Amino acid sequence: MASLKKLAGQTVWYGLSNIVARFLNYILTPLITYLLNTPKGQVDYGDYSVLYAGISFINIIYTYGLETAYFRFSSTGTDQKKLFQTSFTSLLVTTSILSTTLILLRVPISNFIGLDIAHPEYIIWCVGIIAIDTMATIPFARLRQEGRPKKYAFTRVAGIFVNIFLTVFFIYYSPMYVARHPNTGYAHWYAQYTNTGFLLLANLLQSVITFLLLWKEWKVFRFDFDSSLWKKIIAYSSPMIIVGLGGMVNETIDRIMLRKMLPVSADAAKTAVGIYSANYKLAIFITLFIQAFKMSAEPFFFGQAGDKDAPKTYARVMKWFVITLCIAFLSTALYLDVWQYLNGSGYRKDVFGIVPILLGANVALGIYYNLSVWYKITNKMHIGMYITLIGAAITLVLNYFFIPKYGMYACAWTTLIAYATMMIISYYWGQKEYPVPYSVKKLLSYLTVMLLLFMLQKGICALTHVVVIRLLSGTVLFSLFLSLVYKAESKELKNIPFIRKYVR
Repeated sequence: MASLKKLAGQTVWYGLSNIVARFLNYILTPLITYLLNTPKGQVDYGDYSVLYAGISFINIIYTYGLETAYFRFSSTGTDQKKLFQTSFTSLLVTTSILSTTLILLRVPISNFIGLDIAHPEYIIWCVGIIAIDTMATIPFARLRQEGRPKKYAFTRVAGIFVNIFLTVFFIYYSPMYVARHPNTGYAHWYAQYTNTGFLLLANLLQSVITFLLLWKEWKVFRFDFDSSLWKKIIAYSSPMIIVGLGGMVNETIDRIMLRKMLPVSADAAKTAVGIYSANYKLAIFITLFIQAFKMSAEPFFFGQAGDKDAPKTYARVMKWFVITLCIAFLSTALYLDVWQYLNGSGYRKDVFGIVPILLGANVALGIYYNLSVWYKITNKMHIGMYITLIGAAITLVLNYFFIPKYGMYACAWTTLIAYATMMIISYYWGQKEYPVPYSVKKLLSYLTVMLLLFMLQKGICALTHVVVIRLLSGTVLFSLFLSLVYKAESKELKNIPFIRKYVR
């Protein structure tokens, strides 16, 4: 129980930081979709979404699994100072080489992704974002490993505030200022770029500020490189490159393929990407919790690995994890009449059809992340690589065949199928290699009830367009799920001190 309390406490802190950070980021989405709620604005946001998909993808190559390796070797008694210096040195050298290469290739890269040929510097800004975020990876991992979530939270949130301020400044305030002062130097500089560029610039400056706030974590860096330790780290982390790339294929390649394969004009395709990306972000509560869990779970799982009761602990974590995912799914899917207004009117197309599918996909992804503990703690990362490659293959094949006909829906359903397949394979493979006594019947019961309640709400919504009635029915169904959870888990819930005060 003590270990679960520690995990819960750190998840709360990492969760709060991620909730605040992601919430602030999600404030940006409605801000951007409302401010860019024009045909040209939708095209710009589509460009930005494609570029950020590329950033997420390339970031995997830059970091090559060193974050997970850092946690693994930290838990095995490796000298912490030597581990930090070797990991940071490795990232510094490879980041310099990769960044130089990408900057030299900025024009062909810009042409390939269909970016405005007049702005190859946008690629340089993207490279800057990736490079600086990469160098912040080990300092952030150090904070997590040392159990310092408050500093982690402050740094993350401060960077997001910078992003919000600069986004509003560039997209909202600057056009008004330039209109009033058209002959100033700032007006001439501002006229050179598009909204896509200003969104990237705000992100770049956020990365710079965040890295500077981590000064105390990386100021101790010296070129103290232990080659024998580095070889061990790379042997462990190298499969994570494939795992990460496969994961990014599943998570982001659909936007790139949608942009390339939709049989419409270039601007219409970019608009579709912008709408799909905005709807994707409405799965906010599930993605928030998954990210918070990932922040605290890796060091926790590695720390528990030597305990003889570790499998039982992992099973309990999974049960409450699935319950939380179900609550996150229902709190979004049952209230889409409200959540749709987080996007500007031009970005709400198909929100009731696409968002529930993506929510289901994220539930499957979250369960997969929890299941993946077995191949990480048993040093069988290559199996995780195989599972991820299967998911990536599904993503590429289904999107290739169905995007031309079904567009955004093909992307959404493909994401769900890929993550569900990975989840199922990981479970059955994991039970053979590292058995964990999951309460499978109970977990499936919660997921089944979640889907049934959603389908019932969908049927009610088909019968009435009165928003008040739909919201009331959603609240009743949501309350019903909470009641079922309490009834099923009342014995364990009553053992939690905070709840015991209020429940006999």
